[in-house]
Amino acid sequence: QVQLVESGGGLVQAGGSLRLSCVASGTFFSINYISWYRQAPGKQRELVALIHRDGSTTYTDSVKGRFTNSRDNAKNTVYLHMNSLRDDDTAVYYCYTNVAMGLSGTPRNYWGQGTQVTVSS
Repeated sequence: QVQLVESGGGLVQAGGSLRLSCVASGTFFSINYISWYRQAPGKQRELVALIHRDGSTTYTDSVKGRFTNSRDNAKNTVYLHMNSLRDDDTAVYYCYTNVAMGLSGTPRNYWGQGTQVTVSS
């Protein structure tokens, strides 16, 4: 079983910054990737950013140049640095991971509980 715990959300003014954290714990062999999703009221959950095991990252177009993924492998933690926040960034942000379970590498997926980000203009 794997647990993901997000933190760092809150209320921020437009143009401001926040840093979200996602900590993975539990029993697993390795993390294949960790991604961030967000869901705004009345909208579908969308992929925001993803960081692979090799450190490569991808971002949805709307956050490119404003959001940055980083990680601390020793702490099994991924950070989402969010700058120049806009009203349309308001959403619940979820951490999602794909891990390899045991030496067989069987993949499993897990979600965090989410953290609210509210951007006020």
